[in-house]
Amino acid sequence: MTAAEANSTPDTGGDHDDIIYPSTIPFVLMHFACFAAIWTGVTWQALAICIALYWLRIFAIGAGYHRYFSHRAYSTSRVFQFVLAVLAQTTAQKSVIWWASKHRHHHLHSDTEQDVHSPRHKGFIYSHLGWIFSRKHDLPDFDKVADLMRYPELRWLHKFELLPAVILAVLCFLAAGWSGLVVGFFWSTVLVYHATFCINSLAHVSGSTRYVTGDDSRNNWLLAVFTMGEGWHNNHHAFQSSVRQGFRWWEIDPTYYLLRGLSWLGLVWDLRLPPEQVLRNEQRLGVAVINRAAEQLVARFNSEHVAQAIAAALQGPELSALQDVLARAHQRTTEVLMTLHLPHIPTREEFVREARAMFARTKSLDEIVDRAYELLLISVGTRLAAPIESKS
Repeated sequence: MTAAEANSTPDTGGDHDDIIYPSTIPFVLMHFACFAAIWTGVTWQALAICIALYWLRIFAIGAGYHRYFSHRAYSTSRVFQFVLAVLAQTTAQKSVIWWASKHRHHHLHSDTEQDVHSPRHKGFIYSHLGWIFSRKHDLPDFDKVADLMRYPELRWLHKFELLPAVILAVLCFLAAGWSGLVVGFFWSTVLVYHATFCINSLAHVSGSTRYVTGDDSRNNWLLAVFTMGEGWHNNHHAFQSSVRQGFRWWEIDPTYYLLRGLSWLGLVWDLRLPPEQVLRNEQRLGVAVINRAAEQLVARFNSEHVAQAIAAALQGPELSALQDVLARAHQRTTEVLMTLHLPHIPTREEFVREARAMFARTKSLDEIVDRAYELLLISVGTRLAAPIESKS
């Protein structure tokens, strides 16, 4: 299938009408299989396999799927790249190509309507797991992972995405019998599922924010414990290509510590770290982040109510004159409204106070406020001019 064919798959907002999909069947069966431990028993050997596989594969998710394949936060050899890919795909979370494609898309559109798994727009359950089984997310966007598509071994793994998981399941059975399969493989796989999914859902709902990122990403220490450092999600969204996600000494990040150890062995290198400016939270924000933050800020001020209050206060000839001016202003609505000093329009100082209450400390606060104020004036002006436009 070509990239054009993959990209033709519709992606129409937050409708959940297609999440009942054949791929949900093995996922549900995987969960039910965990109850088979009632009959197989829970041996110490199987439990040890479960614990070992949980931590090994959580590391493979964070170090492999996420920090390497999605963000290229460090470099490695082609051989170790393949090892990471195989280990990551033993989690049965689709291929490295699919995973990286969807994650890169997430960062481009984080918590906007185009995000594949935003709790803000699509609800907690859908962002946690429902989106995975949606037809519109079944195929990767190959254009977003052109760097990975260069490797035939990764394309092969994409074609046979469940093979590593099946092989691991067989090995668990050979090592510890039915208990090894049920407890060792199924239990650990389901635990890895939901630990990983919590980063998409819970880490955009619960936790603290140190950085303005234009989305709802949060730092959650409890998730960081169970995901070997992936829970420092607001840090990650502030500087996505960092191999280290726990920016403070007390923010535990075992995935980073292990990667540092692997770098001493020569298996990985060029570990990218956040600049001092980011660590001190003194960086200037990009235009995209400023725009997203401004949209969040302006949402606190109801432009429809402001326009209605202005219209009610003016009425008659004054309102008609204003509408005439706005109709002639075209693209200069903001300039016109700023010079007219109309009643009921919130002041810039009100925007500043609201921004300080909403956002973490940032040097770009003024840019966010200015953009939000501009968005409000545009919206108010459009609503006030609407009666004139509707008559023409």
